[in-house]
Amino acid sequence: MKTIFKGLAKTRRALRENLSGLFKKGPGLSPEFWEGWEAALIEVDVGVRQAVELTERVKARAEEERVDATAVSELFRAELLKMLQPLPGEETSETPVPPIVTMIVGVNGSGKTTAAAKLARYRQKRGEKVILAACDTFRAAAIEQLGIWAERLGVEMVSQKYGADAAAVAFDAYSAARSRGADRLIIDTAGRLHTRSNLMEELKKIARALGKTEPSAPHEVLLSLDAVVGQNGLLQARSFLEAVGLTGVILNKLDGTARGGIVLAVREELGIPVRFVGIGEGSDDLAEFDPAAFVDALLNDSSRTEESESSLSS
Repeated sequence: MKTIFKGLAKTRRALRENLSGLFKKGPGLSPEFWEGWEAALIEVDVGVRQAVELTERVKARAEEERVDATAVSELFRAELLKMLQPLPGEETSETPVPPIVTMIVGVNGSGKTTAAAKLARYRQKRGEKVILAACDTFRAAAIEQLGIWAERLGVEMVSQKYGADAAAVAFDAYSAARSRGADRLIIDTAGRLHTRSNLMEELKKIARALGKTEPSAPHEVLLSLDAVVGQNGLLQARSFLEAVGLTGVILNKLDGTARGGIVLAVREELGIPVRFVGIGEGSDDLAEFDPAAFVDALLNDSSRTEESESSLSS
């Protein structure tokens, strides 16, 4: 499996290239120095507002603590970690009685089906019994694709024919997961254009069908987001958040873009956490998001990143 340090290589390189000239001009913390940091952060899709506010906070700390340019990266690291910390209530919710239901939502082409399969593999490696539900009944190819993944992973999949009622499939899948003692039910849904309200209603219908079988379901609603789309992803996320109440994000294709800073924009703008990151094409290339490893990988601290990732895998 790839590491987040390798997955953020393009983002880290873009940030480093944009910052390299700042230190050649001397150690002074000039206005140009801070403007350079802002521009570099915006370039990797941290977001304009976030980049400005972050730089202002670091600048204030640098003046108060009277540090030079060589210590600024450490101040940025501390502030970035603060931005990514869990919000009140995010880590205190009770673990529901299995099967725990996870809906994967997102627009067409965002990698939902692959994300569902990778998440199934992630849970499977932790000893959980997983069932997949093929609720993208709008595309026959989607059912077939998830079926191939299910066979490859050795997990059961609940599906119906193309054009079937997706909510009915979800209802049947939950009943099957409960009767067969599954720990997790992961539901792949059809791609939605976030501007089409009628398609969003279909997602709400699936959620209502699940609620009839278990009032607390779905327990997770994860947005599959393509890191390559950058700030455009925020528009998608807002629409899905309003429609079905997102609990987190799976950020796909992190290894294929220099826009990894979108993690911070999603967190700050929407108040929802990035839960998982896709850092490769293999079934094992899904990692639970770790703020410290992300920040260290972004700022080119390989020793800290490797230490953090080692602790996660042990």
